[in-house]
Amino acid sequence: MSWHVFDTWIVVIAALTAAACALPGTFLVLRRMSMMGDAISHAVLPGIAAAFLLAGTRTSPLLFLFAAVAGVLTALASDWISRIGGVERGAAMGVVFTTLFAIGLLMIVRAADHVDLDPSCVLFGAIELAPLDMYEWAGVTAPRAAWVGAAALVGNALLLGLFYKEMRLAAFDPGLAETLGFSPGRMHFLLMVMVAVTTVAAFEAVGSIMVIAMLVVPPATTLLLTRRLWVALVVAPALGILSALLGHLGALWIPHSFGLPPTSSSGMMAACTGLLFTLAWLFGPAGLSGMRRKRQPMTPEA
Repeated sequence: MSWHVFDTWIVVIAALTAAACALPGTFLVLRRMSMMGDAISHAVLPGIAAAFLLAGTRTSPLLFLFAAVAGVLTALASDWISRIGGVERGAAMGVVFTTLFAIGLLMIVRAADHVDLDPSCVLFGAIELAPLDMYEWAGVTAPRAAWVGAAALVGNALLLGLFYKEMRLAAFDPGLAETLGFSPGRMHFLLMVMVAVTTVAAFEAVGSIMVIAMLVVPPATTLLLTRRLWVALVVAPALGILSALLGHLGALWIPHSFGLPPTSSSGMMAACTGLLFTLAWLFGPAGLSGMRRKRQPMTPEA
């Protein structure tokens, strides 16, 4: 099959989105809060729907504000239910995000005649159509989704660069962070805001399935390959970018080889994250092969 400029933009948009998601996602996985990424990626939907109802457009700044508020409220509500109600943390997150996600879907269906948002795009996105919406800035014309993804990536990189030491301490030793004057609660709040804003930045183009995949799977794969945090913050976005490229190629060429039309690029990209994780689990130093080597008895030659 031929490769068009649209295909290049699709890969660029997906790569920027994947890299932006992988940065805060690494800290979610380290803090054993992967489910929180899933929860926030669903629970921002009421905020998005409310912004649509008020502004009537998907380009309003209210979108980011309302989604960030919804994401932070999800984290706070989950913590409150778990702590005050004595509910297991994962169950508390499940209660909060499923409820908010359902409310958001109802709001979108109710407003379907007034705003240009398709409920099916909530899950699968519309990355194949994203290159049609071009935007010019500083003399450069690119898809609006690419600008948004680049802004999310740069913003996340800057925040992690500014608060790297604090985020690292809060992830590995909250008690020591508190002793040194770094509030783990504030770092938790900052991480939730990053996840919420990144989610809404990626939501329209790639949908919630790929957002969840890119938040969790590349960081989890990276932690099977390295135990150094700064290396993980480089490798995880790189794996997300690789998944974006392989996923789009697979969506085009695998069905074509069987005489079928192309399939969903975002779905294939999410599947590629799982494939890379499987390879890392089978052959990585912390994966299955590494565990087998550790179990092997020491030989005289060793």
